[in-house]
Amino acid sequence: MERPLWIDRHAPELSELPQEPVRERLTDAVSDPVNLVLHGPAGVGKTAAVRALAEAAHEDPEGDLIEINVADFFGMTKAELSEDPRFERFITPKRKRNSSKADLINYVLTESASHPPVSGSYNTILLDNAEAIREDFQQALRRVMEQYYEATQFVLTTRQPSKLISPIRSRCVPIPMRAPTREETVSVLADIAEAEGVDYDEEGLSYLASYAEGDLREAILAAQTAAEKQGELLGTAVLDPLQDVGLADRIEEMLAAAEDGQFTDARSILDDLLVEEGRSGEELLEELLAVARTRYSGDRLATLHAKAGEIEFDLTQGTSDRIHLAHLLSTISAPERERTA
Repeated sequence: MERPLWIDRHAPELSELPQEPVRERLTDAVSDPVNLVLHGPAGVGKTAAVRALAEAAHEDPEGDLIEINVADFFGMTKAELSEDPRFERFITPKRKRNSSKADLINYVLTESASHPPVSGSYNTILLDNAEAIREDFQQALRRVMEQYYEATQFVLTTRQPSKLISPIRSRCVPIPMRAPTREETVSVLADIAEAEGVDYDEEGLSYLASYAEGDLREAILAAQTAAEKQGELLGTAVLDPLQDVGLADRIEEMLAAAEDGQFTDARSILDDLLVEEGRSGEELLEELLAVARTRYSGDRLATLHAKAGEIEFDLTQGTSDRIHLAHLLSTISAPERERTA
């Protein structure tokens, strides 16, 4: 999306977080920077809460907060890791050349934790979607956490805290985050609408809250879409612009790119959906199959369903959504007669 997203423009401050227990625990962490695990469903504001914590805790939050989306980070190539502006200062050409990808990832984690903060006395490292960290890397992370506990605060967000090894869980204060209530979602949307100067009523915001089904991120994106298309958020009309909005068009585009062998383009769309829009792997797989049933048939559809079954099992194990879905895309190509027609 070219336009500024409301979820970014109206990111909450610590005092504005809608869930009181989360707000209180994170406020305590400003003066006592312990390691944390924020866990809860997708779209409830885990990442936004950590950013709010960093804004309150650091004089220079952009310099002292290092964000690593695990699904993206562990799917990077050696070249991508070494060229990432967050890490390129750590990685010399010699190290890139002589290190395996696993060694490079461990090195980046260690250097990120040991690097002096820009301001204050410690860094905060956010590991988003931490359920995707392989167990061997979790063991390495545990050692880094033990070694640099005075210099770095680690904050992990996850939908599946049980996927974290017990030594990591024991070194972190757990903060559960539930799906927001309808009233909490309506309150957040009302504040944003007022800040944007958009007319609204409670009925319209209630419909948006119901549409999002407990996903605050989805509610805000839906409100922005409705406001931009209609100029207001009033009554049942808020749902009209959303009838054609969803994953289907993006999935169609992603599948078309994969069919044409444009896997870089297909993976780029996948990354947008996983990272920028915060979609879960399970959600994308379900929608991909729904779209595939309208595009394919016969053996081709049966093969895709069989492969998707394997991917679904892998996703439940908490490994990288990006890697598994990208692998599924790589198996999709147009039949030979279509490519040569």
